[in-house]
Amino acid sequence: MNGLKIFVLAAVAALCFMVTAPKTQAQVGVEIGVAPVCPYGYYDVPPYNCAPYGYYGPEWFSGGIFIGAGPWFHGPAGFHGHVNNRFHPDHGYHGAMPNRGDKPEPGRRFDKIEHFKGNEVRDGQGHVVGRH
Repeated sequence: MNGLKIFVLAAVAALCFMVTAPKTQAQVGVEIGVAPVCPYGYYDVPPYNCAPYGYYGPEWFSGGIFIGAGPWFHGPAGFHGHVNNRFHPDHGYHGAMPNRGDKPEPGRRFDKIEHFKGNEVRDGQGHVVGRH
């Protein structure tokens, strides 16, 4: 009986030490991989799906190449660019979206997007920095 009491007391003491032990934060590296290949750029939030034509304004492209968003941003420091967030699923958009690996439609230019109506200004990391 004494052996059982000692065992129970030791178990309770161990449990108390485990509960009161300070917690440590481990740093975990997350490998994101390569930027998705999308004809008109990709949303700046996970899962980084391809964005439709007209979501990003012309300042997001250089020579017809999307300069990036989110963790793959390759624009200049202090970059701000217009987006039309009505084309974002978080704002209710349910229209056509390109797939990863699709090529841009011929005739759709990135330096002059007809009827582009930017309503937000964002930095390359997805932070809203102003309204249009």
